[in-house]
Amino acid sequence: MDGKQKVIVVGAGPVGSLAALYAATRGDEVEIYELRNDLRDPSTTPLNFTKSINLALSERGINAMRHSGHPELLQHVLGATIPMRGRMIHGRHPNGELYEASQDYDIHGRSILAVDRGGLNKRLLDILDDMPNVKFFFGHKLTGADFRQQKAWFKLQDGDRRKIEVSFDLMIGADGAHSSVRYNLMKFTRMDFKQEYIDTLWCEFQIQPKKTSPDADLYAKFRISPNHLHIWPGKAFMFIAIPSDDGTFTCTLFAPGEFYQQLEADVDGKTIPAFFDSHFPGVTSLIPAEDLVAQFRKNPHLPLINIKCTPYHYSSSVVIVGDAAHAMVPFYGQGMNAGLEDVRTLFEILDKHSQIDISVPEGQSSLSVAEAKAAQRRLALAEYTAVRTPDAHSINDLALQNYIEMRASVLSPTYRLRKWLEEKLSVYLPGLGWQTKYSRVSFSNERYSEVVAKSDSQGKVLVRGLVGGVGLPLLVTGVLLYSRYRHGLERGLGSGLDVLQGWVARALQRS
Repeated sequence: MDGKQKVIVVGAGPVGSLAALYAATRGDEVEIYELRNDLRDPSTTPLNFTKSINLALSERGINAMRHSGHPELLQHVLGATIPMRGRMIHGRHPNGELYEASQDYDIHGRSILAVDRGGLNKRLLDILDDMPNVKFFFGHKLTGADFRQQKAWFKLQDGDRRKIEVSFDLMIGADGAHSSVRYNLMKFTRMDFKQEYIDTLWCEFQIQPKKTSPDADLYAKFRISPNHLHIWPGKAFMFIAIPSDDGTFTCTLFAPGEFYQQLEADVDGKTIPAFFDSHFPGVTSLIPAEDLVAQFRKNPHLPLINIKCTPYHYSSSVVIVGDAAHAMVPFYGQGMNAGLEDVRTLFEILDKHSQIDISVPEGQSSLSVAEAKAAQRRLALAEYTAVRTPDAHSINDLALQNYIEMRASVLSPTYRLRKWLEEKLSVYLPGLGWQTKYSRVSFSNERYSEVVAKSDSQGKVLVRGLVGGVGLPLLVTGVLLYSRYRHGLERGLGSGLDVLQGWVARALQRS
């Protein structure tokens, strides 16, 4: 069906920029409105007042860029990432010695990627800048919208603060957790909305690189392993470090408000280093005490918000994606990935409905092109809300749960045992489709809601096996694996695995 649509995107971050790219690639006339100045300008102040931060890019985000129709985007982004193959847990033995313990994310060797948010955003904006059907409007604040009349009003953030009126066929709101698009959408639909601040604040720190010669290898700059996400777990709090390609590490302290109050009361600069020495052993050897104090005092102490809402759309004229629809805490590394996946899912559904003929109402001879397209969008946006809501709610819940895992469970023998069992089953019984929850979330494109259902089912099987005494086949298989290693008894191993596979398959059917 011919006829161009006018799509306006509110928010020029990674998610909004990718949405604009998808729309522009399909031939739509695209306008991008952003409250801040050009995000490629180093002087532009981020909305959270920190030059935040390295992000974890995983398969969902990669897949969304893969389907953008611009292979150079993915090539550029992947060329500037650092693979992180697992967590590095830092601690102190009872005898006072420091230790590092690596926990790989995936038994098959897959990694998540540390990527610079600013670099990713810049590349997306540069590609959009070269497209003739894309226009940018930086320094424009959305002040109102009428989604029945498909009009919006923006106030310029320059000296005269004048307002402009903009018409559109479709508005895509990608303007973050405190979304103006969502605020206006609530006036047109009965939206269920839940906002929750968890009792945790975060503050950013930085580990500086080693001083090396100009011709030194890149990896020589790093003070600790660049191929891990480093965690200092503290049960009630934690400190993490993510590598950057310049040899630095972007670090974050997550802790309840009461701990921040204690540290903020540090007048002489002694309490902060002592807190780190007590709870995050080894950090003061990576960040000098005076730098810890200076960074804690200089950088903002910011809250963490969790937002759920539905529906994500109204009629054929507006839809919200990314944090505007489902802001989540950062503990699964899926915030940006889920937002980029929103874009791919949205446009796949829009593409599907664009091929469907719309029936003409009785008594009407035909639909205009604009009316037909609006009808197609209306059906597509309704399907998008129906499909995406359970997935977004699932990953929001998983992100909250993973905070407990990162700050406490990584030290638990029970957690490590389940992870080990699930990984071994995924390797030796691949026909069962058994995987850890983390692998399903980070290294696949399965729907988040299906990941939760499958993980819960696997958990029930493991509990039934251990409690019911049918862990014997696991033990037998372990002996047979060892026997294969020592003596190459292929036939014996195969029969043992057949027994175990049959038991697990029956257990999965019963769960």
